[in-house]
Amino acid sequence: MSSPSRPDLRDLARERILVLDGGYGTLLQQEGLEEEDFHGEGEPWESLREVTLKGNFDLLALTRPDVLAQVHRAYLDAGADLLTTNTFTSTTIAQADYEAGHLAHAMNVASAQVARQVADEVEASTGRPRWVVGTLGPTNRTASLSPDVERPEFRAITYDQLREAYAEQADGLLQGGADVLMVETVFDTLNAKAALHAVADVLADRAERGMPRAPVMLSGTITDASGRTLSGQTPEAFAVSTEHVDLVSVGLNCALGAEEMRPHLRELGGASVALTSVHPNAGLPNAFGGYDDTPEDMAQVLGDMARDGLINIVGGCCGTTPEHIRAIAEAVDGVAPRSAPEPSAYLRTSGLEAFTLTPDVNFVNVGERTNITGSPKFARHVTEGDWDAAVAIARQQVEAGAQIIDVNVDEGMLDGPETMTHFLNLLAGEPDVARVPVMIDSSRWEVLEAGLRCVQGKGVVNSLSLKDGEAEFLRRAAVVRRYGAAVVVMAFDETGQADTYQRRIEVCERAYRLLTTSSEALPDPFPPHDIVFDPNILTVATGMSEHDRYALDFIEATRWIKANLPGALVSGGVSNVSFSFRGNNTVREAMHAVFLFHAIEAGLDMGIVNAGMLGVYAEIDPELRDTVEDVVLARREDATERLIELAERIKAQGEGAAPGERSAAAAAKLAWREEPVAERLRHALVAGIDTYAVEDAEEAYQELGSPLAVIEGPLMAGMDVVGDLFGAGKMFLPQVVKSARVMKKAVAHLTPYLEAAAAETGGHSKGRVVMATVKGDVHDIGKNIVGVVLGCNGYDVVDLGVMVPAEKILATADELGAEVIGVSGLITPSLDEMVSLATEMQRRGLTTPLLIGGATTSAAHTAVKIDPAYEGTVVHVVDASRAVGVVADAIHHEEKLRDRVAGTYAELRERHGSKEVRLVSLDDARASSRAVAEPVPVTPSLLGTRVLEPSLAELVEIVDWTPFFSAWELRGSYPRILQDPKVGEQARATWEDGQRWLRRILDEGLLTPRGVVGLWPAARAANGDDIVLEVEGAPVRLHTLRQQKERRQGGYAALSDFVAPEGDHVGAFAVSIHGAETGPAAAGGGAAGRLRRDHGPGPRRPARRGLRRVAAPRGAHHAVGLRAGRGPAGGRSHQGALRRDPPGARLPGPAGPHREVHALGPARRPGDRRDDADRARRDEPQQRGVRAHPGPPRGALLRGRTHRRGPGRGLRGAQGLGPRDRAAVARAVAALSAGR
Repeated sequence: MSSPSRPDLRDLARERILVLDGGYGTLLQQEGLEEEDFHGEGEPWESLREVTLKGNFDLLALTRPDVLAQVHRAYLDAGADLLTTNTFTSTTIAQADYEAGHLAHAMNVASAQVARQVADEVEASTGRPRWVVGTLGPTNRTASLSPDVERPEFRAITYDQLREAYAEQADGLLQGGADVLMVETVFDTLNAKAALHAVADVLADRAERGMPRAPVMLSGTITDASGRTLSGQTPEAFAVSTEHVDLVSVGLNCALGAEEMRPHLRELGGASVALTSVHPNAGLPNAFGGYDDTPEDMAQVLGDMARDGLINIVGGCCGTTPEHIRAIAEAVDGVAPRSAPEPSAYLRTSGLEAFTLTPDVNFVNVGERTNITGSPKFARHVTEGDWDAAVAIARQQVEAGAQIIDVNVDEGMLDGPETMTHFLNLLAGEPDVARVPVMIDSSRWEVLEAGLRCVQGKGVVNSLSLKDGEAEFLRRAAVVRRYGAAVVVMAFDETGQADTYQRRIEVCERAYRLLTTSSEALPDPFPPHDIVFDPNILTVATGMSEHDRYALDFIEATRWIKANLPGALVSGGVSNVSFSFRGNNTVREAMHAVFLFHAIEAGLDMGIVNAGMLGVYAEIDPELRDTVEDVVLARREDATERLIELAERIKAQGEGAAPGERSAAAAAKLAWREEPVAERLRHALVAGIDTYAVEDAEEAYQELGSPLAVIEGPLMAGMDVVGDLFGAGKMFLPQVVKSARVMKKAVAHLTPYLEAAAAETGGHSKGRVVMATVKGDVHDIGKNIVGVVLGCNGYDVVDLGVMVPAEKILATADELGAEVIGVSGLITPSLDEMVSLATEMQRRGLTTPLLIGGATTSAAHTAVKIDPAYEGTVVHVVDASRAVGVVADAIHHEEKLRDRVAGTYAELRERHGSKEVRLVSLDDARASSRAVAEPVPVTPSLLGTRVLEPSLAELVEIVDWTPFFSAWELRGSYPRILQDPKVGEQARATWEDGQRWLRRILDEGLLTPRGVVGLWPAARAANGDDIVLEVEGAPVRLHTLRQQKERRQGGYAALSDFVAPEGDHVGAFAVSIHGAETGPAAAGGGAAGRLRRDHGPGPRRPARRGLRRVAAPRGAHHAVGLRAGRGPAGGRSHQGALRRDPPGARLPGPAGPHREVHALGPARRPGDRRDDADRARRDEPQQRGVRAHPGPPRGALLRGRTHRRGPGRGLRGAQGLGPRDRAAVARAVAALSAGR
């Protein structure tokens, strides 16, 4: 348990800057833990025996507490005051990905106990107090965003589910001995509010049992260049949304480095009265997922921030180590901590942005048209389920100036809680609406609470009242306070609605006293500025004299409240005052304007009003204004009759249309509709306006004549603009998702045209994309968003989820015929998994485009590490908005896409190489060469060149059949593979099929091998880097390059090193296998016709995929060895000889343009030509009609030295070959070859 003598954390942090510890992931990854380190013993572990748990570091508190304790102690020794528990993912929600949710509570208890023990030991030995901070991470779900673009109202997690999971975690942490609880890495404030709600519940329960309350810290995460959380909030909005909790500190962590975090921390600190914490990453992730900020770098920046008065608590996050924390602690030692600003005296609310009702605001328009009781149009849309139209009304209110949106769905035939949840979730996905706060309006308590579970910002509940007595009033008020909302209180008590001036002030005074006084029922009272009174705006001009003073009494009650209930605000439903004149907009607008003029003057702070139906008091017709004022201020007994008479005249004159509908502002908003259709589509995508998506898509189709041209033209151009704005921080995530929905609507309209065009051309596929978060990584938010955007654009997205092994990704892609594979990851080890995936794709001979994305990924890492591992197209996708264009290019224009990224990647590789490669001088490299000294003691039986035309029957005898099975992805060596228990049956079937084709090829003469081989006297030149051949009595010099990349050992090689200074020999070969049948059969009938059909485009068959490789790579090499007088020793079979490395070693093929190997001097001339190997390939198809041919001749150099190993990859790289060139060389060296 924590020490009772430990000083108050808040007080100490006001005296000096406290130091938090650093990252755990990096240090734990360095421990080299294996799968067994993540498994425990006993019944709770039985269900996890077959589950991969490696990488689930939170489990170490149960399985390897010694490893965890070691990290804790290192941070305390480095100077940390606050020690965090290793519980970032220790909720049932996050652990569900590992099927370990049942261990969550035990993980939290154990992790807190480990930290507690280490902290107590260090505190006892040093005398310096240390605190254990129980960490509550964000989970891998978001309550504010839908993962399904087709259902923007859908949520993958609910508030109550989050609250339950966090309550279990908080209880476990406190039970294990945590002093403090910290909700950290908040990317969705609604998740954080659920966590804070849960923590408050747990602390309240503990307080009832006489246990001390634990301080609470909160830390958010700014995720992009716009300076917002993932769910779209600004730092100020984040602070306002959580200000209802008595927090020790509010801060920022993760995602950014210290320097990048500075402006956001400044904004946050200016908005919060709590202490300010900051624990940034060690810089931004570099190209390889690591972090480059040294301890000195971070210490410098954070020290400056401390001296600028921005910090109370400081530490580190991803990539930081005890060395970082030690440097940071030294940098802030003795620096005065930040002084918090005074609490705000004004009502602060928030949506995605904060809105504070300061005196200069004057009056707050609360949009009323999303209120069923006040808007028949909205009521119709909601009851009919026309949600797009309902959302459009909300948007119109904001555009018209509403600063808060009132939402009321009280209708007898609707399920109130479900409807409120549905609509608020829809609004959360509309950034231009969600930026403003929400007033949740209902007369039913269950509807109000349902709404509170949906809003991430600080909203306003409308309303509570004393109608059901004080006890129920306080119970509900306590719940609203726990959710963090402000509250509207109706002037209504047990005796009914207050409808006179005296009753209004009596009820409001009583409610004010109850809400601002701490009591057993309301232990956390409301700040006065979070209380908004509604003294009841009632209808005037009804013809009943007792109603005449309703408006005036409201105005006077407002004046009294502002004078006698300090800090409280006043609001009201303005449209009620004019209800008698419904249908006459001119009169109603005049009544609203007059009433507001006098009520605002008396102190009215806000009003629920149609912001688009507000006239300007000074511009109202004088007669109408005077007549309305007589009614509102009850100045004449006949005021009602006079206004009725005037209203009839106005109606008869047809002046009932709303001025707002005729305004120049409204016309200006539609000016973009006059632009060309391409520009209109771009504007709609950027602004997220889907109203005209269908008609503009149709017009673009008529103009361009092709649905695909519309999609790939103006629509994608618009999405590119969205991507640019997003990257520049001028748009944020919810806006991108909204733009994607516009795209979806336009594409949906074009789909029938696409299908019709496909029917005419024999079929059209939009494309199937298989996506996954790689093995070991449970983060999927970014991937989900990419899936949403792609789904919007008509792609068939198959999402395999998180922690997906490469085998499953590739098996699914193969099974479904995926045209693109996309993988994502957030943590650094994911980068290695991506490289492994690319390597496996290369090994399998795939060509499917591979898209790379995720927070730790980068174009540089993709270029340097992933792209060289895979010959197919590899593209790093910067963000979700770019995904559509990349996928479209990958499917329809892959060659252009490959060419485009190839140049970029080459430049990135060059930059990386120039930064990191250390070179030795050429002289030093030559001095440390690996050159051989003596020639091979063998005299070749053949010198010069010779054209070979062996029969296939001869070649079959020396075939190594193992590559044949490998070509069919059947792993094993021949002949054992035929009896393999796993693949034997398939191997035998493939073998038999191949043998049938081989017999046909032999019997019918379908293929003919041809080659040219040569051996020449050779010597290493005096400079050590060149090879000099003697070709027909003339010297031919081959220039080679020497390794110069600094090496610890082994010397610096060049190709010339493998040739002796004198008396040596070099051989070369070039081979080709091609069609040979002549006559009419080649045109389509007979064996050649069958060969063409079975070798040509279509399903892969053994004859196509394997038989062209059956003369194994060593065949030609072996033939040259025979010519050189080195045949199989001791009568050993050809097959046996080929099982071993043949004498000599093959050098990289002549792929580099800087080498003259292509020529070998006169050997390039027709009289001594490598071209002989391909003469039939060039001539016979025209003469004989054979069309089934392999590619151009293959060639390689062979050195004479009898070393067992060739020069290897490093030497190939020294020859100036890029990664793709090296792969081409490897394939050429391994190509079909034959000779005798």
